[in-house]
Amino acid sequence: MKRLTIKDIAKEFNVSISTVSKALNNSYEISISTKEKIKKFAKENNYKPNFNALSLKNRQTKTIGIIIPNMLNYFFAQAFKGIEKVANDKGYKIISCISNESYTKEVETIEMLSNGIIDGFILSLSEETILKNEYAHLQAMINNDTPIVMFDRVTDDIDCDKVITDDFIGAVNTVNHLVKTGSKNIAFISTISKLKIGEKRKHGYLKGLEENNLTVNKNLIIDILEEDYKMYESILEPIFDNNTIDAVIATDESSAIAAMKIAIKKGFKIPQNFSVVSFSNGILARHSSPKLTTVSQHGELMGATAAEILINKLDKKRASEKPKTVVIKTNLVERNSTKKFSF
Repeated sequence: MKRLTIKDIAKEFNVSISTVSKALNNSYEISISTKEKIKKFAKENNYKPNFNALSLKNRQTKTIGIIIPNMLNYFFAQAFKGIEKVANDKGYKIISCISNESYTKEVETIEMLSNGIIDGFILSLSEETILKNEYAHLQAMINNDTPIVMFDRVTDDIDCDKVITDDFIGAVNTVNHLVKTGSKNIAFISTISKLKIGEKRKHGYLKGLEENNLTVNKNLIIDILEEDYKMYESILEPIFDNNTIDAVIATDESSAIAAMKIAIKKGFKIPQNFSVVSFSNGILARHSSPKLTTVSQHGELMGATAAEILINKLDKKRASEKPKTVVIKTNLVERNSTKKFSF
């Protein structure tokens, strides 16, 4: 069958091609009844936009490529939600891909989408990309005038717009809160120690200890691999047995909950004489027992901000501006795993 074109639809309704285009893109300039008729006809006749033609004519496909490292991570799921909402509101479609923490997959995805399908990228770097320190695939996009906005996991080696959280300050504030509520022997558990965000949280933890005149105990700085999540408790239990610990700050919810289970097993009462805080304000935190106090990174806001920046650039509202870095402030979401601070 001959592919239905926008000209065919215009002929069917005896209107201009411009009217059909505006109706299909839900423009306020076209009446609701006309939009509904045109959309219904297009759907019933399996109309598909010719993206190659759109690209040649408008230099835009109104489509954004999204690459995230891990869809199972609640933070990235929230970021994706924020991106999708802004994109939909502004008439953009999205193509979402997952790198699964693989440099090769990230490169292949960008190459696949850089053939005129998308207008720009929003991405959070895979762990392997960061560890390899290889960013030529991203620089090639920049050189080709394809805008990129990075969020959360970013690199200083690429000059593009970035959206990050104040991980360092978030960790400092968490230590301050724990000290104010009576903790003195605070452990730091990291499953992302090789990543820049992990380093920032660790440095914030150390700065918090310094500000409160607490001695650093290297035995309480615990690096474990994220993929070892099934063994978190067995890894952490000997550390609890051989050290005095009355609070834990973890970079993720799973290790925080593992620490909480061990503390309960050893006879601690949470939060009366043991406190636990985790970065990321996800589903596990809300359903753990007791419910987990978290440092919220505001994933949905971060994703929405990244989408706003990219679409404004694509729509030429700030195309000539130099790339900028937007910092999203974290905040402590207090639940039942920490004591309330009383003035």
